[in-house]
Amino acid sequence: MRRILSIDGGGIKGTFPAAFLADVEGQVGAPIGRYFDLIAGTSTGGIIALGLGLGMSATDVLRFYDDQGPRIFEGGRRRLGLRWLAKTKHGPAALRRALEDALGDKTLAVSSTRLVIPSLNSETGDIYLYKTPHHPRIRFDGDRTAVDVALATAAAPTYLPTHWPMIGPPLIDGGLWANNPIAVAVTEGMGVLGWKPDEIEVLSIGCTSSPLHLGATRRRGFSGVVGWAPDVVDTIMKAQSDGALGIAKNLVGADSIHRYDPEVDRGRYALDDARAIRSLAGLGHHAARHAFSEIRHMFGETAVPFVPFGRAGE
Repeated sequence: MRRILSIDGGGIKGTFPAAFLADVEGQVGAPIGRYFDLIAGTSTGGIIALGLGLGMSATDVLRFYDDQGPRIFEGGRRRLGLRWLAKTKHGPAALRRALEDALGDKTLAVSSTRLVIPSLNSETGDIYLYKTPHHPRIRFDGDRTAVDVALATAAAPTYLPTHWPMIGPPLIDGGLWANNPIAVAVTEGMGVLGWKPDEIEVLSIGCTSSPLHLGATRRRGFSGVVGWAPDVVDTIMKAQSDGALGIAKNLVGADSIHRYDPEVDRGRYALDDARAIRSLAGLGHHAARHAFSEIRHMFGETAVPFVPFGRAGE
């Protein structure tokens, strides 16, 4: 069996999947990253994926959110007025310092798990995928630092500035096209790694979702910008996530996918409101307690660590 972990984007709401995984980790008794053959993560999910691949336990990752979240998103819900029209809401310095403290100068080549981390080329609009060197034709990113990759996938427009990596084009948040990276992960497993559909099982964790209310304004006849502006981003993100989930189910079968993404009231959690960390952690622990009986079988044996292509002897 090939086991895939897929983690959505969502800013500080990444506390939910971190807590979920930490609770499961406590049940299985070993760092959770060791059980997966491939981990895909976007934005905050990409940070979690990188941490797990590079040796952090899920408990360590949860501590990262708890300790660093308030520093990264200081003043998350303050009103910035016209200033926010010209500049991003947050600067990258605090996030970079936090990532450097947690990940040091480690590169993708030292990951013990195959990783796929989506980003987006802000000049051309082309998708951009960072990958560990887990296939003979994928050797470009092995020397990329985890900090560089994390800053690229997490550069959410209006919240954090475009990231200029040491090598490559300017990059922004992979959530613009793959906030739920499950389809990316499954197609990587099947199309690149040659895994068969019936040998793949996926644990997919979101960062909470909310029901759509597609607008009293449009019901009154405002079907242009005025009607759509409050809802267009949420509508696109939900449609994108549902589409990715549907593709993955068609490829490997619905029974092989375990998706956990609790629905909360609209506006309950903001991407940058660090005051919500404790509540999100509690929600993650609660969800894991209920889910563990369904996914326990995925944690019988640890995965075989892969040896990246390009190392001596390969």
